[in-house]
Amino acid sequence: MAERMIEANGVELCTEPFGDPEDPPILLLMGTGASMLWWDAEFCRRLAEGGRFVIRYDHRDTGRSVTYEPGRPGYTGGDLVADAAAVLDAYEIPAGHLVGVSAGGALAQLLAVEQPDRVLSLVVISTSPVLPVEGPLPPPTEEFGRFVSTAQVDWSDARSVIDYLVGYSRLLAGGQRPFDEAAVRDLVRRDVERARDFSAAQNHDLLAQAETPRLSLSSVLAPTLVIHGTADPMFPIEHGKALAEQIPGARLMPLEGTGHDVDRADWDPIVGAILEHTGES
Repeated sequence: MAERMIEANGVELCTEPFGDPEDPPILLLMGTGASMLWWDAEFCRRLAEGGRFVIRYDHRDTGRSVTYEPGRPGYTGGDLVADAAAVLDAYEIPAGHLVGVSAGGALAQLLAVEQPDRVLSLVVISTSPVLPVEGPLPPPTEEFGRFVSTAQVDWSDARSVIDYLVGYSRLLAGGQRPFDEAAVRDLVRRDVERARDFSAAQNHDLLAQAETPRLSLSSVLAPTLVIHGTADPMFPIEHGKALAEQIPGARLMPLEGTGHDVDRADWDPIVGAILEHTGES
């Protein structure tokens, strides 16, 4: 199927479906500053071949969706949560299975708390509890902190942005497996070339935090699977463990040696786990 532009909450978002609309629906939510291309098309097709109707989409300020002036996002994190529900609406889906990675996992958690009737199940990957939990969680690794604080990027220069994002992706991969720089560079290049304004992606770092619901993760009713890499430099594995402990009945699936990503080497177990989880819900 081809990309489809929709209107969501008064703005234009780019979406792309895979599979049969009559099959159980899965909505994929990507993380901060990343377009839907980071959900690889082959990954989406594998889920569709397993009997699921899969939708990926560009958040605001990524890909071909609406963009705002860099440094002045005209929306909040709460609007991104509402956008996920609006994508379901555009496809006439009353409730769907949500699969979110990183910040996309946070958006999925919030939607499950705020609009539980829209969420059949949750799969959250490489993410952290979006609502407060008891006890401190470990910070990102020192290497991650150094990169974030010292890396230089010129958002007006595509080559500079590509080099920066490749370096960032290398760091997020966790360092315990070979890093396929050629493949990542090709993905980043396509992402930059496809974007309406690739410099607008930095707006995600400036978002006002969504107002925290006066609820806790213990209120999440959707069956939940937490997938987390043991080598995640942004959210160490303790974040995944805490999330699984807070949501009633949630299961934790650790991935040995995986960083903060959906590594191609893990596609078989991740796809299998998502299909099993969404088949049970």
